[in-house]
Amino acid sequence: MTAVAGLTLAGVALAALPPPQPAYSVSAEQLERVVAQRFPLRYPVPGLFDLELQAPRLHLLPEQNRLSAQMTVEAAGAALRRRHSGSFDVDFALRYEASDRTIRACQLRFRHLRFADLQPAASELLNVYGPALARQSLLEVVLYQLRSQDLALADGLGLQPGSITVTEDGLTIGFVPKPL
Repeated sequence: MTAVAGLTLAGVALAALPPPQPAYSVSAEQLERVVAQRFPLRYPVPGLFDLELQAPRLHLLPEQNRLSAQMTVEAAGAALRRRHSGSFDVDFALRYEASDRTIRACQLRFRHLRFADLQPAASELLNVYGPALARQSLLEVVLYQLRSQDLALADGLGLQPGSITVTEDGLTIGFVPKPL
């Protein structure tokens, strides 16, 4: 085979590949900054106790394409006699909301609500509220909002955000063709 034929075959092979799609990256630090703006959150359980959640520490779970969040939680009130510190763990997937160009938490899974210094009965009482607390604090929470200029190139190419992939460094937002 001549060099020209080899180059022609290579050119044909490259032409058969789909063109690379643009992608947009969001770092783990950017995500934590946006989420931290919503905290602390307070949840009263009238007559029993109040829970206060501090800003979460986010952890990337690329092998599951999910994120986890661990938060410090303070509990105090009549049912507990004094203030207790604990931790609250959840993990979640992500989705894109086109109406406001946001990346949001979805498919929330409650993991643990732990208080090391509580009696088992009091700890069980608090854990009853764990799933509701998870839904109220993080379900559909905005993790990031894309700006118009972030989407300008993709929009000009007739693309919109599609896949969201959790990586070791943050998120990669892939683009798909806009519906006709």
